[in-house]
Amino acid sequence: MSRPNYYQAVKKKIEAAPNGFVFVAADFANVAETQRISDCLYRLEKEKIISRVLFGVYYKPEYSSLLGEYIAPAPDAVAHAIARNFGWTIVPCGDTALNLLGLSTQVPAVWSYVSDGAYKEYAYGNTTIKFKRTTNRDISNLSFKTALTIQALKALGKEYITDELLVKIRCVLTEEEKEKMVTEAKSATAWVYEIIKSICNEQIIIHKKAMS
Repeated sequence: MSRPNYYQAVKKKIEAAPNGFVFVAADFANVAETQRISDCLYRLEKEKIISRVLFGVYYKPEYSSLLGEYIAPAPDAVAHAIARNFGWTIVPCGDTALNLLGLSTQVPAVWSYVSDGAYKEYAYGNTTIKFKRTTNRDISNLSFKTALTIQALKALGKEYITDELLVKIRCVLTEEEKEKMVTEAKSATAWVYEIIKSICNEQIIIHKKAMS
């Protein structure tokens, strides 16, 4: 019986992944135990097939023809890779939630997430990713889009919710996501749930002008 070639198995999976893909050893748990995978990733990094973002976090380099250079991995992808490594459930919050939901074009100064894990902060290049622990009801048993919308509404604050924002949120949700959200968000703060019902039932119940 031939000896398993773990290196080739890991390399093959990475080659099949899209450029810019961010991963950790845990993503190859079906190939071999963590130490073997870590050794393979170390070797692939030395061969310049992959690049390291942080200790234990790697990505498949992506070249931008427009910029004429290799580009850094998406911070959100790095955050989710870190979460997979520790087995955390995470949801973007604050300015990060607003950016990812399309309510803000401003790139967050710090990529922030609520989590059922530990308080942690990671920095690489010009990017900072911060995780803060929250109650399970804010993230557990919720689909990603429901949890993201709840965090975005909290980041905005009740007094800053406008008709225009409600329409924007409604437009990025599918009918299936709306159906899930109305049921899943019942445990959210009362004012948040009322706004979510308004969004999902397609009835604008808030009539406020944007505050400067």
